[in-house]
Amino acid sequence: MQQIATPVLLDMYRRMLTIRRFEERCNTLFMQGRIPSTLHLYIGQEAVAVGVCANLRLSDYVLGTHRPHGHAIAKGVAIRDIMAELMAKDTGCSRGKAGSMHVGDIRVGMPPAIGIVGGNAPIACGMALAQKRQGRDDVTVCFFGDGAANEGAVHEAMNMASIWALPVIFVCENNLYGASTPYGSVSKLENVADRAVAYGMRGMIADGSDVLAVYEAACDAVSFSRKGNGPVLLECKTYRLCGHSRSDPLTYRTKEEEALWRDKEPIKRLGEWFVAQGLKTTADLAEIEREVGLAIDDAVAFADASPYPLPEDALKHVFYE
Repeated sequence: MQQIATPVLLDMYRRMLTIRRFEERCNTLFMQGRIPSTLHLYIGQEAVAVGVCANLRLSDYVLGTHRPHGHAIAKGVAIRDIMAELMAKDTGCSRGKAGSMHVGDIRVGMPPAIGIVGGNAPIACGMALAQKRQGRDDVTVCFFGDGAANEGAVHEAMNMASIWALPVIFVCENNLYGASTPYGSVSKLENVADRAVAYGMRGMIADGSDVLAVYEAACDAVSFSRKGNGPVLLECKTYRLCGHSRSDPLTYRTKEEEALWRDKEPIKRLGEWFVAQGLKTTADLAEIEREVGLAIDDAVAFADASPYPLPEDALKHVFYE
C-alpha cells in the first residue's frame, strides 16, 4: 500500500465521522418532524465518498445520487448549508427549494445531486466532455449504486465515455441491495466492474469498508483519467448500515449479515488502525468526536435560525437568468 500522509488520513477520518454524525442527527431531526420529505442516509458507506474525494481537486466535479449527503460533505459542501437545505431554509445550498436528494454547491465542484436512479451518468459525460474540450486535466466522478447498474442511461453513458475517452470515474457503490432487491438476483456477474471490458474501459474493485483501500484505488483511477487515458469503472463493495430510506423496515436482510458488516464498518476500522499504528490515541479520537459534534450542533443552530424562502421567490433561481 502507498504511503498516505498523516494529515490526509486525519482529514479522511474527520470527514467520515462528520458524515456519520450528520446522518444520525438528520435521522433524529426527521423523526422530530423538523426535516420534511424523506431521507436516504449514507450511514456505513462513508469510506467510498471520502476515499474517492480525497484524491480530487476543487476544480474536479462530483455528481451525487439520491443518497448524496456523504458525497457533498466529502467534496467540501459546508454542513451548515446542507442542514439548512434539508430543513427547507433560504440559507440552504439550493435556497431551500431542492431538499435532501439535490444538495450540492458548484463552487466546490458539486452541482446539485440528481435523484433519478442512474440519471447522473449522461450528465457526467457532458461535464467531462466540457473539461476535455476546454483543455483541462480535471476529472468528473459519477457515483451510482448497484441498483443503477442495469439502467440504460448508465450503459449508454459508459459507452459514450469510452468512445470519446472522457475523463470520467464511474464509482459504483455496491451495497448489495437496490432498495430491497439483492444484487445477485438481477445480475449474472458477481462484480459490476467486470462489465468494464465490454465498454473497452478499465475496471477496478476496492473494499468499500476500508477508506485506505478506496483511497489507493481512486488515486490510481483519477491519475489514469487525468492523464487523458479515458474513463474508469471503480466498484466499491460496501454496505449501508441503515434502511434504503426512512420508510424501509429492513425485513429483507438477516441480523447475521448486518452484524458482519457492522463489525468492519469504516470509521471504527480506521480508528483502530490509527491506535495500532501509534499515530493517535483513543483520547485523540475522542477529541475529534467532540469537535465534530460541536460542528453539527452549530449547523443545526444555523438552520434553525435561518428564514424560510419567501413565497414570492418561488420562481427565482429555477432557471439560469
